[in-house]
Amino acid sequence: MAAPDIPPAASPHVTPLSRGSNGAPVPEQVAFDRHELGVILGLYGRMVAAGEWRDYGMSFLREVAVFSIFRRAAEVPLYRIEKRPRLRMRQGQYALIGAQGQVLRRGHDLRVLLRDLERKLIRPVD
Repeated sequence: MAAPDIPPAASPHVTPLSRGSNGAPVPEQVAFDRHELGVILGLYGRMVAAGEWRDYGMSFLREVAVFSIFRRAAEVPLYRIEKRPRLRMRQGQYALIGAQGQVLRRGHDLRVLLRDLERKLIRPVD
């Protein structure tokens, strides 16, 4: 017995993963790559060992990836490290944001951007 013909309107429609239901391209998530995470987590580990930081959180959105740094888990972040690829050709894709939301620094190089936070580890000896 032959399989019945399925009318075109009743045939299942498969939506490719790279396109939304309306056919428009789905924006990709922005994320930190392995090298960037290595730089950030290296600093984070040193600051945890020094007793300055205790927790972190990461968010990966359509236009920005955020690494939030906390002194305690129940607080607002002390700092946010943001990656915005759309600003790569202008001010730089990386930004260091303070606790009140002020932009402390922008740049093209993540290591240079985080240098100020690294200096907080250096304390004078009494």
